Amino acid sequence: MAGLRHRFPVEGLLKVAGLARSTFYYHCKASLVADKHAPLKARIRSLFELHKGRYGYRRITSAIRRLGIVVNHKTVQRLMQLMELKCLVRPKKYRAFRGTVGRIAPNVLQRQFDADAPNRKWVTDITEFRVGESKLYLSPVLDLYNGEIVAYETATRPAFAMVAGMMRKAMRKLKHDDRPMVHSDQGWHYQMSAYQALLARRGLTQSMSRKGNCHDNATMESFFGTLKSEFFYPNRFESIEALQAGIKDYIHYYNHHRIKLKLKGLSPVMYRTQPSRH
Repeated sequence: MAGLRHRFPVEGLLKVAGLARSTFYYHCKASLVADKHAPLKARIRSLFELHKGRYGYRRITSAIRRLGIVVNHKTVQRLMQLMELKCLVRPKKYRAFRGTVGRIAPNVLQRQFDADAPNRKWVTDITEFRVGESKLYLSPVLDLYNGEIVAYETATRPAFAMVAGMMRKAMRKLKHDDRPMVHSDQGWHYQMSAYQALLARRGLTQSMSRKGNCHDNATMESFFGTLKSEFFYPNRFESIEALQAGIKDYIHYYNHHRIKLKLKGLSPVMYRTQPSRH
């Protein structure tokens, strides 16, 4: 601060600017204090860009803390606002009526969207993407233990073969004694006798949402919302093949690198493979 007094005619500047001496020195000190956050800002920006704008201040804070840096989430939030770093906005959820239980299978899951071990509860559904005049369908199965995408299949037509292929891939990852419940909506794929037989041969329990009630399969709906807001909507795809390649990359990122706060700041695979899960 002494250097400022010698280098500049401070008194003259204060008169011209109409500033009080205390105000001038307050802003000088404030600018110096702001500089102490420069390393943290750089770390925040690096993480934000690494995850392509998919992390808000909570995940950024968690990622920084895992590096051994002590930081308050409010500080991260304030600095992200100053740097105008805003995470991608999720689409609003829609309402659905209560619905009725299906005739094929009861709603065994009953919105109990948690599991105490891998391969206890799976959820599945189908979502659609449009590229120009073409469409691509995605059929994944998600483990409610850690939110991991166990297996998935894509196709340009929503044929039963897509769902059957996805389920066979998922079953190949099961251990001998694993018998997960498999929950879905009342889509026609899941009402087919071939699908029921596929589950029955492996001894898996089928569960279905009530008709027209998306909240009964909320975790799968949430994954689709995340996938589209973080990957599909911000990008442009020249072909179905480009979209398929992008989905493959995103699901690998989602499973292995994208942290979840409910998983103690770990990614789904990191959480499943950590030495002690208790």
